[in-house]
Amino acid sequence: MYARSWSTPAAEASVGRPCFVADHGLWDEPRKAAAERVEASLDGIDLVRLVFGDPHGLARSKTLTADAFRAVLRNGMNFSPGPFVFDTGHAVAVDFLGDHNTGVDELAGAGNFVLVPDPLTFQPLPGGDARTAWVIGDEYLRDGTPHPLSSRAVLRRVVDRYTRQRLAPVLGLEVEWYLTRRLDDAPGNTGNGFGLQGQAPRVAALNAGYQFNLDTHYDTLAPLTDPLALHLLALGLPLRSMEHESGPGQVETTFSPMSALDTADAMLLFRTVTKNWCARRGHHASFMSQPLLDAADPSGWHLNQSVTDLNRGTNLFGTEGPSGGLSPQGKAYAEGLLGWARELFVLSVPTVNGYRRLDAAHTLAPTRLGFSQEDRSAMLRVVGHGAAAHIENRIGEPCANPYLTIAAQLFAGLEGMTAPADTPPAVPAGTLEGMTAPADTPPAVPAGTAPDAPALVPQHLGEALEAFRTGRAARLLGEPLTACLTQLKESELRRYQAWCTHTAPPPGQVTAWEQREYFAAY
Repeated sequence: MYARSWSTPAAEASVGRPCFVADHGLWDEPRKAAAERVEASLDGIDLVRLVFGDPHGLARSKTLTADAFRAVLRNGMNFSPGPFVFDTGHAVAVDFLGDHNTGVDELAGAGNFVLVPDPLTFQPLPGGDARTAWVIGDEYLRDGTPHPLSSRAVLRRVVDRYTRQRLAPVLGLEVEWYLTRRLDDAPGNTGNGFGLQGQAPRVAALNAGYQFNLDTHYDTLAPLTDPLALHLLALGLPLRSMEHESGPGQVETTFSPMSALDTADAMLLFRTVTKNWCARRGHHASFMSQPLLDAADPSGWHLNQSVTDLNRGTNLFGTEGPSGGLSPQGKAYAEGLLGWARELFVLSVPTVNGYRRLDAAHTLAPTRLGFSQEDRSAMLRVVGHGAAAHIENRIGEPCANPYLTIAAQLFAGLEGMTAPADTPPAVPAGTLEGMTAPADTPPAVPAGTAPDAPALVPQHLGEALEAFRTGRAARLLGEPLTACLTQLKESELRRYQAWCTHTAPPPGQVTAWEQREYFAAY
């Protein structure tokens, strides 16, 4: 007896056929070299998860055998555009069979796109029964051009603008999330369907919370979070800390500074791996901002950011002396963030639920469009001094799309730094003054607002969506992605409002709709 040698399309694809990557010149020299290393390592791999981040920031994947991946690495793989047309509850939000209004012809009839692995992101996943690797892909149209709905492509374009000016953004992640214990294994599929999410997982808190950074509270999480930390380190992620926050079982995870694309890729990997790792151990990790749990304190995502001058190797935001503050370039960057904040806000706080954190009742949450060194109700804080000076943007919710969140902030900051000298300030005079001293500054006030009234961040998804829809977001995203995101968010908001009309939930309380919509997926 002998084992039959099967000839498969995957094996044949690499023999005497055009190569999608080479034909369209998609890779630079570092990626070509990385691809050779990946190919050499595949004998030690059983399965490869080919992943991309959808518009909602969720990881979508296909799991391939290592043999199939050998051809896919250089030829790409067909993926369905479903993640581009379904909203957060898997309701069809973009009419791909009719007038989809996005300007992307390939969406008609749900035509496929090509996902090309980025060999620089190839990462073996430690543990598991099968030797599995993870790799993030870039979305392309069939003609080899970047897909207009690709979030990663948006961030690449913004980074390219910095590179052309010999600048490099540097970012650090601070991410809050909830760790709970599953009470049962029921999948929550009863009544589920397109736009009809089943029951959220039933969970129990791991401690009582509300003893900030208490070591004994962290110790109740340590049987999970300590081995999780080792797992994240084994993935090569630059983990700095695991900390217990205020809420019961609420964790903050921080990472050392990274480049922009590495930061977004790390956020996608971290959230996905954390959820999967905890689920395999009978627990549930959620990056939903305000889950429907007893005494839950909302979770946020703080994005620390600075810009390096590549010619000098110095931090553009740094100042001389011990007084702290920001350089003129740093202040201009901050002014750009404030000037674009409302129009791009939905990219950092994209869900109905995320706006619950931005209520004035939460004293540590950012509620105003301002800039401060100490007041945590301001959207921006200046942290550190000298070479370590940077800006902390505190508005993000932990489940936001990392590529779009980071791209939006880097884009707005660069717009501020490159604005002509005679351009009127995007925020009132005085908002950024005095930032070399440890004093709070007045909040930004929109035109037409009383001078003594603080400019609040958007209070709900509808407000943020209106600013996005009528603003200048297309300058960052392009018209197709702006139209697509608008339709996705409109669909989500319509379904929530319809549920509220039928159910009439108590004002100000997290609803069962939100828990079903976000708690499991995010």
